[in-house]
Amino acid sequence: MPNNLLNILKKEIRELFRDKKSLVMMLIIPIFIPLVVIGISALFESELDKDVNEYNRIGFAYELSDTEKLLAKEMKIKVVTGTIEEVKEEYTAGNINIYITKEDNKYTINTDGSDNSVYAANLMDIYFNTYKEYLQQTYLESNNIDSDKVLNIISVEQNLIEQDNFYADYIKNYAFLFIIMAITVSATYPATDTTAGERERGTLETLLTFPIKSRDIIIGKFLGVSISSIITGLVSLILAISSLFIVKDMFSIYEGVNVLYSPLSILFAVIVIIAYSLFISGLCIAIASTSKTFKEAQSALTPLTFISFFPSMIAFMLQTTTTPLLSIIPFLNFTVIFTDINSGKIDILNISLMIISSIIYISIVFIYIIKQYKSEKVLFAK
Repeated sequence: MPNNLLNILKKEIRELFRDKKSLVMMLIIPIFIPLVVIGISALFESELDKDVNEYNRIGFAYELSDTEKLLAKEMKIKVVTGTIEEVKEEYTAGNINIYITKEDNKYTINTDGSDNSVYAANLMDIYFNTYKEYLQQTYLESNNIDSDKVLNIISVEQNLIEQDNFYADYIKNYAFLFIIMAITVSATYPATDTTAGERERGTLETLLTFPIKSRDIIIGKFLGVSISSIITGLVSLILAISSLFIVKDMFSIYEGVNVLYSPLSILFAVIVIIAYSLFISGLCIAIASTSKTFKEAQSALTPLTFISFFPSMIAFMLQTTTTPLLSIIPFLNFTVIFTDINSGKIDILNISLMIISSIIYISIVFIYIIKQYKSEKVLFAK
């Protein structure tokens, strides 16, 4: 590495670690990752362990048989009976979670799809399946038919093998989304300070008076911001892994499943972190270089945080899988590739497209930055 470039890089790193705001921006999002992982895990656990008394108030628009009353009592269902108009009124008033109507042998569960009503509907599914089995058994026995041979013609049991489950996959991928956001936030401040900030303080013009090639200045600043982003990404990854170790033993929803990142996932996470850090650092510098003041640069970079996070969040919520097209879409490709790898899907074509497209995007951004720094209008604009 040429001495001038090395000196510029040392200057950028020294200023980075001297500036308290830069250090705060490097750590402000990563420290939230364990809190997010533990908080969402606790939310999942509480939903699974929801007290039946929160959703067991059921309205019946018909008179229950003695068998139904006994079954409701055993299942801790609080029965409210009345006409259709009466149970609808109770439901509208919030006194019951759902209500049941009956026409001949057809039972209808009426629900609005809210949280407690979904739990209540599931409870009533169990109720009616149990009641149906009782009626079937009674009918078969009254006709001298062995009900066990008919109703239990097959047997089904569940064997929980050691693998990821929905909650484990969700929490690992969600943690990685926060790693991407942490890198973006970490890149914005140093990129702003080293471009618009130096221009506003007048130090950039002074730096350009030295016998240093503008290319060395650009590369030094670019590497300085990239190192900041990579450090943030790696710290975030370490905190995510540590928090997964914690929740694995803390919550029963992860019992018997693999909640930790696999070695391959960690390897690709590091690759994605480095690639994304280089990309977002160059993009932040390119945007901030066009700004005249520090405040203006911050305003220009603020939307970037949302652009980097929300497309990936939407793809994550929709459980989007990687395609060759998605592999080359900036921001989105990093997250969907990691999500697939984390679930055990390794597609060499998609991974290669992600790496190649990232190199192309970084090169385009880098060329743009060079043009910016060769423009006196941009450098000395007031």
